[in-house]
Amino acid sequence: MSSSYDNLQRRSAFVSVIFLILSACGHEPVRRVTNSDSDIRTVSAPSKSNLRSVGEQAAVVAVRQIGVPYLYGGTTTRGFDCSGLMQYAYARAGTGIPRTTADQWRQLTPVSSSRVQVGDLLFFKIEGKISHVGLYIGGQRFIHAPSKGKQVSVAQLDSDYYRRAFVRAARP
Repeated sequence: MSSSYDNLQRRSAFVSVIFLILSACGHEPVRRVTNSDSDIRTVSAPSKSNLRSVGEQAAVVAVRQIGVPYLYGGTTTRGFDCSGLMQYAYARAGTGIPRTTADQWRQLTPVSSSRVQVGDLLFFKIEGKISHVGLYIGGQRFIHAPSKGKQVSVAQLDSDYYRRAFVRAARP
Protein backbone atom coordinates (compact mmCIF):
# COMPACT_ATOMS: atom_id res chain seq x y z
CA MET A 1 0.00 0.00 0.00
CA SER A 2 2.72 2.51 0.90
CA SER A 3 4.55 1.73 -2.35
CA SER A 4 1.54 2.65 -4.47
CA TYR A 5 0.95 5.70 -2.25
CA ASP A 6 4.60 6.77 -2.82
CA ASN A 7 4.18 6.29 -6.58
CA LEU A 8 0.97 8.31 -6.54
CA GLN A 9 2.63 11.07 -4.51
CA ARG A 10 5.61 11.12 -6.89
CA ARG A 11 3.40 11.24 -9.96
CA SER A 12 1.22 13.97 -8.44
CA ALA A 13 4.21 16.13 -7.56
CA PHE A 14 5.74 15.69 -11.02
CA VAL A 15 2.47 16.58 -12.76
CA SER A 16 2.09 19.63 -10.49
CA VAL A 17 5.56 20.93 -11.34
CA ILE A 18 5.05 20.35 -15.05
CA PHE A 19 1.65 22.08 -14.86
CA LEU A 20 3.17 25.08 -13.06
CA ILE A 21 5.97 25.34 -15.58
CA LEU A 22 3.63 25.07 -18.53
CA SER A 23 1.14 27.54 -17.09
CA ALA A 24 3.93 30.06 -16.50
CA CYS A 25 5.26 29.71 -20.06
CA GLY A 26 2.57 27.80 -21.90
CA HIS A 27 3.65 28.89 -25.35
CA GLU A 28 7.09 27.28 -25.11
CA PRO A 29 7.83 23.57 -25.57
CA VAL A 30 8.83 21.55 -22.51
CA ARG A 31 12.56 20.90 -22.19
CA ARG A 32 13.10 17.14 -22.33
CA VAL A 33 15.46 15.46 -19.88
CA THR A 34 16.32 11.83 -19.32
CA ASN A 35 17.34 10.09 -16.13
CA SER A 36 20.08 7.49 -16.39
CA ASP A 37 21.01 6.45 -12.85
CA SER A 38 22.73 9.51 -11.42
CA ASP A 39 23.14 11.44 -14.68
CA ILE A 40 20.47 13.81 -15.95
CA ARG A 41 21.22 15.59 -19.16
CA THR A 42 19.43 17.57 -21.84
CA VAL A 43 18.37 15.40 -24.76
CA SER A 44 17.78 18.19 -27.24
CA ALA A 45 19.14 21.60 -26.40
CA PRO A 46 16.55 24.24 -27.29
CA SER A 47 17.52 27.78 -28.18
CA LYS A 48 18.10 30.15 -25.28
CA SER A 49 14.68 31.75 -25.80
CA ASN A 50 13.01 28.39 -25.10
CA LEU A 51 14.88 27.60 -21.87
CA ARG A 52 12.97 27.37 -18.62
CA SER A 53 14.35 29.25 -15.67
CA VAL A 54 17.15 27.49 -13.85
CA GLY A 55 14.83 27.20 -10.83
CA GLU A 56 12.14 25.46 -12.89
CA GLN A 57 14.71 23.07 -14.33
CA ALA A 58 16.03 22.34 -10.82
CA ALA A 59 12.46 21.68 -9.63
CA VAL A 60 11.93 19.09 -12.36
CA VAL A 61 15.20 17.37 -11.42
CA ALA A 62 14.27 17.40 -7.71
CA VAL A 63 10.81 15.94 -8.35
CA ARG A 64 12.43 13.06 -10.21
CA GLN A 65 14.28 12.19 -7.01
CA ILE A 66 11.13 11.51 -4.97
CA GLY A 67 11.56 8.16 -3.27
CA VAL A 68 15.38 8.29 -3.08
CA PRO A 69 16.41 7.50 0.51
CA TYR A 70 17.76 10.08 2.93
CA LEU A 71 21.48 9.73 3.49
CA TYR A 72 23.41 12.12 5.72
CA GLY A 73 26.02 13.79 3.51
CA GLY A 74 24.39 12.25 0.42
CA THR A 75 24.71 14.03 -2.91
CA THR A 76 23.76 11.31 -5.42
CA THR A 77 20.74 9.27 -6.44
CA ARG A 78 21.90 6.59 -3.99
CA GLY A 79 20.90 8.96 -1.18
CA PHE A 80 20.50 12.67 -0.40
CA ASP A 81 20.50 14.90 2.61
CA CYS A 82 18.50 18.11 2.27
CA SER A 83 21.29 20.40 1.04
CA GLY A 84 22.80 17.66 -1.11
CA LEU A 85 19.49 17.36 -2.97
CA MET A 86 19.44 21.12 -3.59
CA GLN A 87 23.02 21.08 -4.85
CA TYR A 88 22.31 18.06 -7.09
CA ALA A 89 19.14 19.59 -8.60
CA TYR A 90 20.82 22.89 -9.36
CA ALA A 91 23.97 21.25 -10.74
CA ARG A 92 21.82 19.24 -13.18
CA ALA A 93 20.10 22.51 -14.13
CA GLY A 94 23.50 24.03 -14.90
CA THR A 95 24.07 26.17 -11.80
CA GLY A 96 26.47 25.49 -8.97
CA ILE A 97 25.34 26.27 -5.44
CA PRO A 98 27.11 25.68 -2.11
CA ARG A 99 27.04 22.21 -0.55
CA THR A 100 25.77 22.78 2.98
CA THR A 101 22.56 24.32 4.29
CA ALA A 102 24.63 26.90 6.21
CA ASP A 103 26.58 27.93 3.11
CA GLN A 104 23.43 28.00 0.98
CA TRP A 105 21.82 30.23 3.63
CA ARG A 106 24.80 32.61 3.68
CA GLN A 107 25.57 32.78 -0.03
CA LEU A 108 22.22 32.78 -1.83
CA THR A 109 20.12 35.87 -2.44
CA PRO A 110 17.21 36.23 0.03
CA VAL A 111 13.73 36.49 -1.49
CA SER A 112 10.64 37.98 0.13
CA SER A 113 8.09 35.29 1.01
CA SER A 114 5.57 37.16 -1.17
CA ARG A 115 7.87 36.72 -4.20
CA VAL A 116 8.74 33.03 -3.87
CA GLN A 117 8.97 31.25 -7.25
CA VAL A 118 9.30 27.65 -8.37
CA GLY A 119 12.90 26.62 -7.71
CA ASP A 120 13.56 28.93 -4.77
CA LEU A 121 15.18 27.36 -1.73
CA LEU A 122 13.21 27.43 1.53
CA PHE A 123 15.11 27.50 4.82
CA PHE A 124 13.82 26.15 8.10
CA LYS A 125 14.93 26.53 11.70
CA ILE A 126 14.79 23.09 13.31
CA GLU A 127 15.82 22.60 16.94
CA GLY A 128 16.99 26.20 17.27
CA LYS A 129 19.17 26.53 14.17
CA ILE A 130 18.89 26.89 10.41
CA SER A 131 19.35 23.24 9.56
CA HIS A 132 16.91 22.28 6.82
CA VAL A 133 16.31 23.33 3.23
CA GLY A 134 13.75 22.42 0.58
CA LEU A 135 13.00 23.44 -3.01
CA TYR A 136 9.71 25.22 -3.71
CA ILE A 137 7.56 23.63 -6.44
CA GLY A 138 4.51 25.90 -6.19
CA GLY A 139 1.11 25.55 -4.56
CA GLN A 140 2.60 25.85 -1.06
CA ARG A 141 4.56 22.62 -1.64
CA PHE A 142 8.26 21.82 -1.64
CA ILE A 143 10.60 18.89 -2.28
CA HIS A 144 13.04 17.90 0.44
CA ALA A 145 15.09 15.08 1.92
CA PRO A 146 13.54 15.08 5.41
CA SER A 147 15.60 12.91 7.76
CA LYS A 148 17.12 9.50 8.47
CA GLY A 149 14.79 6.63 7.66
CA LYS A 150 12.72 8.73 5.21
CA GLN A 151 12.86 9.47 1.50
CA VAL A 152 12.89 12.52 -0.73
CA SER A 153 9.28 13.68 -0.69
CA VAL A 154 6.84 16.53 -1.07
CA ALA A 155 5.77 18.54 1.98
CA GLN A 156 3.27 21.33 2.56
CA LEU A 157 4.79 24.70 3.40
CA ASP A 158 1.52 25.73 5.03
CA SER A 159 1.43 22.75 7.42
CA ASP A 160 1.66 23.77 11.08
CA TYR A 161 5.17 22.33 11.47
CA TYR A 162 6.77 23.91 8.41
CA ARG A 163 4.88 27.19 8.69
CA ARG A 164 6.35 27.66 12.20
CA ALA A 165 9.84 26.49 11.16
CA PHE A 166 10.07 28.53 7.93
CA VAL A 167 12.60 31.36 8.14
CA ARG A 168 13.13 32.64 4.58
CA ALA A 169 13.48 31.84 0.91
CA ALA A 170 16.52 32.40 -1.29
CA ARG A 171 17.19 32.26 -5.01
CA PRO A 172 20.38 30.91 -6.60
